[in-house]
Amino acid sequence: MAVVETLLLHVSTTGALLAALLTLLVIYLFSFASRSPEEDKEPPGPKPLPLLGNLHLLDLKQLHVSLWNLSKKYGSVFKVHLGSKKVVVLTGFKAVKQALVNQAEDFGERDITPVFQDINEGHGIIFANGDTWKEMRRFALSTLRDFGMGRKLSEEKIAEETRYLREVFEAFQGNPFDTTQPVNYAVSNIISAIVYGKRFEYDDPKFTKMVNTANLNIRMLGSAVIQIYNMCPALGPLLTTWKLLMKNMESNRTEMQGLVNRLRETLNPTDCRGLVDAFLIRKQSIDESGESDSQFHDRNLLMTVSNLFAAGTDTTGTTLRWALLLMVKYPHIQDRVHEEIDRVLAGREPVTEDRKNLPYTDAVIHETQRLANIVPLNLPHMTSCDVHFNGYIIKKGTCVLPLLTSVLRDESEWETPNTFNPAHFLDEKGQLKKREAFMPFSAGRRACLGESLARMELFLFFTSLLQHFRFTSPPGVSEDELDLTPVVGLILNPSPHKLCALIRSQNCQ
Repeated sequence: MAVVETLLLHVSTTGALLAALLTLLVIYLFSFASRSPEEDKEPPGPKPLPLLGNLHLLDLKQLHVSLWNLSKKYGSVFKVHLGSKKVVVLTGFKAVKQALVNQAEDFGERDITPVFQDINEGHGIIFANGDTWKEMRRFALSTLRDFGMGRKLSEEKIAEETRYLREVFEAFQGNPFDTTQPVNYAVSNIISAIVYGKRFEYDDPKFTKMVNTANLNIRMLGSAVIQIYNMCPALGPLLTTWKLLMKNMESNRTEMQGLVNRLRETLNPTDCRGLVDAFLIRKQSIDESGESDSQFHDRNLLMTVSNLFAAGTDTTGTTLRWALLLMVKYPHIQDRVHEEIDRVLAGREPVTEDRKNLPYTDAVIHETQRLANIVPLNLPHMTSCDVHFNGYIIKKGTCVLPLLTSVLRDESEWETPNTFNPAHFLDEKGQLKKREAFMPFSAGRRACLGESLARMELFLFFTSLLQHFRFTSPPGVSEDELDLTPVVGLILNPSPHKLCALIRSQNCQ
C-alpha cells in the first residue's frame, strides 16, 4: 500500500509540474506573440537578471568604462538595466550629436535620480524640468550676461584673482604642494563675485569649508555607494555615505542662506551687486504685483546658487589642475607654451583677446579638456516623448546617458584618442582648429550654461600661471612616475599629487 501511495503521489506531483510548465509556456508564447512592433524595435542590450538588472556586467567604480565596453558588442545605441531601471546609452560622436543637437527637444529633459531629488527637490537649474528649469535657466543666463559672463567685466575679475592665486603659489617657494585647494578657491571666487558681488579670502573659514565640502560632495555623488542608493533608495538610512552627503548639503545650504540673508538686509534695488540681488529684486517686484505660482522663491534661489557653484567650481578647477599636471608630465609641451607666451605677451598680463595669437597654448587647453574627460558619463537625460532614433524606438520618460567619454575619445574622430596631443586642435598653419567632436560642455538644450565663462577662466588662469611659473614634479619623482589615473567620482579628478611651481628661471630645490 505504501508503494502505491508513493507512486500515486509521484504521478500527481509530476502531473502538477507538467501542468505548471505548460501554463508558463502558454503565458510566454502569448506574451511574445502580443509584443507590439514598438517593443521589438527597442535598442538591443544584455539580458537583465531579476532585481539586479545588468549589475553583474558593470563596474560601478568605473561605470563609463563598463558602458563603453558594452557598446563594442551592442552598438552605439543600446540599453542596460541598472537594477530595475532601464537606461539607454548613446556612444560615439555621431549618435550623441544626433541626440543632443539634431533631436535636442526629444532628448532635452533631465532624468532626476533619487539622490538629486533628495538634494534639489526639483528646484534650481541642473536637476529640474518644466517651468522651473526654463525660468531659472533663462534668469541665470540673462543675469550672468548682465554681470559680464564671458566679457570684459568677467575678465577683470579673473585677472584680479590670478594675482591672488600666483601669490599663493609663490609662497611655497618652489617646494612641492597640492594645487587642489588654492585652485578651487580661486575659481570659486569668480562665481562668488558674480553671485554675491564679492570675493572671499582664501583663509576665510566659512568660505573654505563651503568649497571643500562641495568638492567632497561631488566625489561622493559619483561613488558606487550612491549609485546603489539610486537603484534602491530604501537603503538610504543604512548608508554612511548618503547620510554624510545629506548632512553636508544641509550645512552648505545653511551657510548660503546666511549669505543671502545678509544681502537681503542691505538690498538696494538701484545698486544690484550680483545674481542674488537680481533674484531678490525680481522676487520683490513679483510679490508686490500679487502674481501667483511664481518660480522666484527662496528654495529656487538657494538651489540655483548651489547649482552655479557646483557647476562653476569643480569642473573648471579640476580641468585647470589636470592642465598643470599634464605640463609636468610632458615638459616639452610646457616648453612650447612658455616660448609662445613669452614671444606674444612680452611680459604683459594676458587678456582674452590674446587667445587668437596664442593658438598653441589654446590647443593645449582644448586637449586637456578632451583627454581629462572630467564628466565621462555626462549628466542623465530623459526623453520628452516617444523617440524614433537610429532605427529604434525609445519610450517617453526613458533615462538616456550620452556618454561623453566615447565622444572625446572616439577613434573615428581623433587621430590619437588616448594620447595627449595638442595637434588635434591645430591646422597645417598652426592655427586653432575647431573640432565638432569636442564636447566637454555637452551640447544642446542642457549644455553647460557657464561655458563662455569657463573658457575665459581656463585661458586666463592657465596662461597667467604658465607665464610666471615652470611646473615640475617633486624632487626624486620623474615625469614617467606621475600617475594620470583619475579618481572616479561624478567628476574625474587627478590622483592625489604635488607639484613644484618655480618662478621662471629658478630650479626646484
